[in-house]
Amino acid sequence: MKKILFSILIFLTGCYQQTEINLILTNANVITLNRKNPQAQIVVIKNDKIHHVGSMADLDNYIEPSTKIIDLQGKTVIPGFIDAHAHFMSLGNSLINIDLNQITNWDEAVKKVESSLKDSQMGDWITGRGWHQEKWEKSPKQNVDGYPVHNSISSFSPDNPVLLKHASGHAIFVNAKAMEIAGIDSKTKDPDGGEIIRDADGNPTGVLLETAMDLVYDRYKEYQESLSLEEQNRINLEYIKAATEHCLENGVTTFHDAGVWFKEIDLFKKLAKKDALDIRLWVMISSEESLSHKLLKKYKMIGFGNDHLTVRAIKQYADGALGSRGAWMLEPYTDMPSTSGLNVTPLDSIKRTAQLAFKNGYQLCTHAIGDRGNREMLDIYQNTLNGDLFRRWRIEHAQHLSLDDITRFDSMGIIASMQTVHCTSDGPWVPVRIGDKRSEQGAYVWQKILQSGAYIANGTDSPVERLSPIANYYAAVTRRLNDGSQFYPKQVLSRKDALKSLTIWNAFAGFEENIKGSIEVGKLADLVVLSQNILTVPKDEILNTKVLYTIVGGNVKYETKDK
Repeated sequence: MKKILFSILIFLTGCYQQTEINLILTNANVITLNRKNPQAQIVVIKNDKIHHVGSMADLDNYIEPSTKIIDLQGKTVIPGFIDAHAHFMSLGNSLINIDLNQITNWDEAVKKVESSLKDSQMGDWITGRGWHQEKWEKSPKQNVDGYPVHNSISSFSPDNPVLLKHASGHAIFVNAKAMEIAGIDSKTKDPDGGEIIRDADGNPTGVLLETAMDLVYDRYKEYQESLSLEEQNRINLEYIKAATEHCLENGVTTFHDAGVWFKEIDLFKKLAKKDALDIRLWVMISSEESLSHKLLKKYKMIGFGNDHLTVRAIKQYADGALGSRGAWMLEPYTDMPSTSGLNVTPLDSIKRTAQLAFKNGYQLCTHAIGDRGNREMLDIYQNTLNGDLFRRWRIEHAQHLSLDDITRFDSMGIIASMQTVHCTSDGPWVPVRIGDKRSEQGAYVWQKILQSGAYIANGTDSPVERLSPIANYYAAVTRRLNDGSQFYPKQVLSRKDALKSLTIWNAFAGFEENIKGSIEVGKLADLVVLSQNILTVPKDEILNTKVLYTIVGGNVKYETKDK
């Protein structure tokens, strides 16, 4: 009997310890995004949930001996940022390998590759990401349509394949060695949905668009799989660590990972099971031919690992990117009338995936940038959903829309998953590609979509763009380009809507609005502390905002050293 009583006492003591008030944020400007209680001064956290949101007068009611109290001295607390569209492992890769996001010309890329070769062994693949020919101050000395030619790098890398991914992810640059391994020469035909850029004599320049990238990717994948399992695991864990730290530094607490392979999901699950994921991942499975009812049933999981891993969506591609003229348009490109873009996945295949998603209770998230790409996807969604308005299927990007299609998002319950930073990043050359009329009527038309009644989910598309919710927010409320001009400013978002598009609307886009996205009692304690109030600070000062703390599940995962 004594043993039983002792066991019960231990159990009750354990229960008490697990339900203590572990953290209180005080003296804060709390923006809750909860209409019933829009502002507060304290947030009380119990375990991993928000326990109380209120005024300083409430503070003494919740302090316990072991409670950690952080006096924020008037700093702003908001819900943790949710990035609705980005690429987790690619982000980690870009942080570790050659980063080309900030280069201003091709010569800088050449120097970075040359430097990287000094630390490489013969046969090693040299990889990097981030170049974008439209953002350079000058074109390469040797170029075709502004794209670089491989000789500039092939000349000093005869024994190492080089693979440099375009910032958009829809083109790659490779050197002669990589093309040799892939069997690409002047006789190689363009694959369906892709293009090998060639010079005037028909020789490949080293730039591959859309599905043509797979000619090299397949060989690179073979190289990766030839590495020992231990080495593969080490590399992947490095990517995860780098991506996680970068997310936390920028206040991202949930990351919608737009296209993940099953092997990566296996690794995420293993980490989540060990409580070794420091942010929450919401995963879209990459669509592939092997996709089946059996696999979808096996991999579907919601809130696994204490709400750190959810897999409930499928990602596929309708078209390419506007920068490489791969976005599928209803009319030809203004600056290249010979093309209207590319349909990169056969429509029959997309229809098959849509049926799989519908029957297995998955959200379907389709990349569509051009107005025809969007129309074709809306048509497929309409035929598949057949009036079901509650699946929350998404179109990823929805950048360029026909006026006739804008209202279809709301009428079918489709979420426009957009990236406001793309507007300000691509704005200088969008009218060059599609002309002023199409740019004004259908490019990044956030207000038109909201006014039609549809939801916008907002992401960074990192590493295509910087993983910076603050920069994304600034783009949303200003549409300001680097030269100070604005890209059709009538489409700006209000500050409150911009914040919602980075928090609660993104939670809704993942069926998670009941557990995250606002600061309310019972929701996950995922919070960000900012150095200033982005709802009221002058617009010109928004980009000076710093993330001071990032809190995930009631635990401080990031704290700035510079307060």
